[in-house]
Amino acid sequence: MLLTLVIVYLLITIAIGLWAAKRVKTSADFAIAGRHLPLVMIVTTTFATWFGSETVLGIPAKFVEGGLGAVVEDPFGAGTCLILVGLFFAAKLYRMTLLTISDYYRERYGRGVEVICSLIIILSYLGWVSAQVTALGLVFNLLSGGAISIPLGMIIGTASILAYTLFGGMWSVAVTDFIQMIILVVGLTIIAVVAADMAGGADKVIALAASKDLFNFLPPPTFTDVMFFVAAAITMMFGSIPQQDVFQRVMSANSVKAATRGPVIGGACYILFAFVPMFLVTSALIIMPEQAATLIKEDPQKVLPTLVLEKMPFVMQVIFFGALLSALKSTASATLLAPSVTFVENIWRQFFPRTGDKQELRTMRIAVLVFSICVCAYAIALQGTPIYDMVSGAYQVTLVGAFVPLVAGLYWKRATTQGAVFSIVLGLLTWLVFQYTPAGEAFPPQLAGFLAAVVGIVVGSLGPQTVKNRHGSHHVIVGLNA
Repeated sequence: MLLTLVIVYLLITIAIGLWAAKRVKTSADFAIAGRHLPLVMIVTTTFATWFGSETVLGIPAKFVEGGLGAVVEDPFGAGTCLILVGLFFAAKLYRMTLLTISDYYRERYGRGVEVICSLIIILSYLGWVSAQVTALGLVFNLLSGGAISIPLGMIIGTASILAYTLFGGMWSVAVTDFIQMIILVVGLTIIAVVAADMAGGADKVIALAASKDLFNFLPPPTFTDVMFFVAAAITMMFGSIPQQDVFQRVMSANSVKAATRGPVIGGACYILFAFVPMFLVTSALIIMPEQAATLIKEDPQKVLPTLVLEKMPFVMQVIFFGALLSALKSTASATLLAPSVTFVENIWRQFFPRTGDKQELRTMRIAVLVFSICVCAYAIALQGTPIYDMVSGAYQVTLVGAFVPLVAGLYWKRATTQGAVFSIVLGLLTWLVFQYTPAGEAFPPQLAGFLAAVVGIVVGSLGPQTVKNRHGSHHVIVGLNA
């Protein structure tokens, strides 16, 4: 019965997404909703995109194992990313009327940097989308009592998201996000109230968390621990900024006000509401202590679904899995769309020039289909990898490769194409060296790569210029970075 209701819910969201797809007439409608979304929808779509599998399943698992210090990357770093986007990036980027974030790299540094950064951004999405697909597979497996295998569940989940994203693009994503956020917030709040009552009161849950030092946020005062803490914090805080899904939400707004305030409000709401799944998993330690302890050792991601399935009434199960599916589908649909649009606009166009908007729209839809197949295969191949790790690993490559050139281009007029190339190459090489050698055990690879990228942009921009930018001069000072 529960599985049937879940399938009905999936069909309803597909129908809503297809209804929203009627608004798509051009490639701009598909990619950025024709820049027509009001503030409330920018808030809901930023919140819903961030609130995915790692928030409902991954973050609580990390929290019960290591406390708040173990989740500095997400939700704290991830939510702060959206706030930083709204405060420092949204207004500048919105006024440029670009279709993708990679268009900015082309305008500022030229075609070469555009292609490199596009590849970096597209690659980063594999881990994030795969995490959502993995969680969908887990949900179908649990609801069917094992009758649906996790790989088959991944395929079913991917197909359900693809059904409306393929036709409606950003319009379908935004409309379904709006509805799914309401279901998500209301559903998890009701579940939290019920769980608190079952545990003997919210005060007992909080007291248990305090007794286990789960509220401990700061790392031990040693150089290594502090460096790894800082590295975890900036991975999503900075690494998520040069991402197409964030950029799409900014560019989809109907005004500069909506573009700047939407991410700030969405980010703040995300950080606050991410405490609800943490509260739920802590309550499970009281409601089913022995079972929870066993699951934490085996697979902590299953603690919350098991609590709901085995200890709560049927109506609570329907509410929880409706909320969980809302979180997964909203994130997965957004992260399927973003890299597909980037590929068409910034890589495919290099070889096949645009001949008409209808052809552009068709190519974007084909790209969404192909990327969905690739992601599903990748998720099946990585089965068993923790969801939190899949997401956090996705942002390291954009942190070391794309973030520094973006910031320097917007805020430092002396940044040059050569500086951007130096930054990307030094950042990626240093990250790879630390990632695959014992050096990474002493100093975090992503922080080493980030620092190298900063050195690269400074040295490359201020040193003798051997790489010219697209305007034929060495120092780009144009209106878009004024």
